[in-house]
Amino acid sequence: MRVEIWSDVVCPWCYVGKRRFESALSRYEHAADVEVVWRSFELDPGAPKLSNGPYEARLAEKYGVSVGRAEEMIRRMVRTGRDEGLCMRFDVAQPGNTFDAHRLLHLARTAGSQDQLEERLMAAVFTNGEAIADLETLARCAVDVGLDDDEVQRVLATDAYVDDVRSDEREAAGLGINSVPFFAFDRRYGLAGAQPADVLLEALRRTWAESQGTEGGLATSTASAACGDDTCAV
Repeated sequence: MRVEIWSDVVCPWCYVGKRRFESALSRYEHAADVEVVWRSFELDPGAPKLSNGPYEARLAEKYGVSVGRAEEMIRRMVRTGRDEGLCMRFDVAQPGNTFDAHRLLHLARTAGSQDQLEERLMAAVFTNGEAIADLETLARCAVDVGLDDDEVQRVLATDAYVDDVRSDEREAAGLGINSVPFFAFDRRYGLAGAQPADVLLEALRRTWAESQGTEGGLATSTASAACGDDTCAV
């Protein structure tokens, strides 16, 4: 079975969704037979290299709410993350353009370390306060998970994997995906949002049980908490 997950590394709900999927997979009877592929989705393709100002101020401006309301939204997200074992530090987060991060994730897939790099990049944003669009930061994260430094530098210095990122994004549009995380199970079922682990586990089991059936279109669920387009309501 192949599970494809459209995600962006600056999406806090994607980080939560990753943990919930890992929890589901740890209880799934056929986990060894599951291939997980991370697909590219840019929440804001036009984002600058570094988003200036406090996270809560940017959130307040984006949604037209008070800074106090934005701070409460962040506290709720922090609590949700803590429930999944995540330490989310919006006070130090340095989100920015993620296109180069997605290119490196495609490189990591060829080396069998895509999941490890996805984790490292999300931790860079939400726990470590590292600037996600900075090329030195990206290279360090990639090397941390075992990628060859020379190959990483080559990718960052060229247009390698540009077409792969764009292909993922076109596929997302074609499938009607407009928020992340989005989980596609053998292109048979789709779940939008950071669904509870039990829901993800049921999707794994249902896909497995129906794997001998006739292939159909992608049936999608009602979205749970998710980030969409250039917004991410925390």
